[in-house]
Amino acid sequence: MQLLGTPLLQEGDPPPFLVVNERGKAPLLLLCDHASKAVPKALGDLGITGEELSRHIGWDIGGLDAALELAKTLDAPLVASGYSRLVIDCNRWPGGEGSIPEVSDKVPIPANKGLTREQIDARAAGCFWPYHQEIDRQLDRMTANGRRICMLVMHSFTPEMNGFRRPWHVGVLWNDDPRLPGPLLAELRKDASLVVGDNEPYSARASYEYTLTAHARPRALPHCSLEVRQDLMGTASDARKWGRRLAGPIGAAVAAALR
Repeated sequence: MQLLGTPLLQEGDPPPFLVVNERGKAPLLLLCDHASKAVPKALGDLGITGEELSRHIGWDIGGLDAALELAKTLDAPLVASGYSRLVIDCNRWPGGEGSIPEVSDKVPIPANKGLTREQIDARAAGCFWPYHQEIDRQLDRMTANGRRICMLVMHSFTPEMNGFRRPWHVGVLWNDDPRLPGPLLAELRKDASLVVGDNEPYSARASYEYTLTAHARPRALPHCSLEVRQDLMGTASDARKWGRRLAGPIGAAVAAALR
């Protein structure tokens, strides 16, 4: 267990974020908030099995592989989180709803119960803020000299929740700026084989949404999140195929948003 007053991350722990293709030329920053199922050594196994940690409660299955393929195909920079959403969720306000869940999809997370403010702050300092500070650094770099860019966050979602079988293959999440999500929805709907969700199965208008709210909205960047159903990209190979499949619609939508 983590000792009070000590840094969370130790020698041998993974870094809190990953940057890929930093010098990519596309006017688009890709993000992946739930890219990893890693847990700092100081937190052990969080009191759950490896099988539970590998489920959707621990990370966005296929999300990183799809994002990596998008970064390659579109020649776009990518910033990905380094730790499990069960350590601290990088798309939730620190200390707020869902930030460090005590129960996730009916699975109790023993290491998350009864945390002190110091323990919560240590998780944020080790795994949350470095990722978001890197996002700001990349956005500062990419928008230097007035360059116009978009921001897109790659997510994936479980095919069933609370007994409901979700029909969507992909979903576009957005709040009140239609510049990127509008064209992206239109591009995705050109494929008659896809069931496309508009703020489904989640909504970027939810009060807990952090990444889009904290980074894109203050900078007035065209932005949205993109969700893919996890049973469609349960292997790295399938996830990469989805990355290639989505590259065309995303590229066209970015071009339209920046016109």
